[in-house]
Amino acid sequence: MNKKLASILAALALIAGLGLSSAYAVDNMSSTDAPDLTSVRAKIKAKDYAGALAQLRELADDVQHADVYNLLGFTLRKTGDFKTSLTYYTKAIEMAPEHKAAREYLGELYVETGNMEKAKEQLAVLAKLCPGGCEEREDLQKAINAKSASN
Repeated sequence: MNKKLASILAALALIAGLGLSSAYAVDNMSSTDAPDLTSVRAKIKAKDYAGALAQLRELADDVQHADVYNLLGFTLRKTGDFKTSLTYYTKAIEMAPEHKAAREYLGELYVETGNMEKAKEQLAVLAKLCPGGCEEREDLQKAINAKSASN
């Protein structure tokens, strides 16, 4: 375990011991150890999945971060590698269970592979994470509706 993670866990244990609670969801916390993913996101937006994948794999060799794993899952899904995509979405969610983008993209993977029950499970998690609505929840709902309408 790296020193930064150990210190965060120690701080959380201290907060728990004091009876205090954190008011921030995991996805709302600012992370100082998050890698700069600007160029990766630009490649994904330009549909340069091969370029994004190469950069993400290099990052994943050095950095274990939910955002990196989530984008790896997204890029692999877009290239049709659903099995490996699932692996990376799972890693992202294991690291950050409240990662809304990973939940949305995992749900979209399930929609694309025809597993509507699992897609709806991710939608239910998003409904709990953002009861007032959020882009991730809306996008997954649209994907589910579109698939249902086409069947």
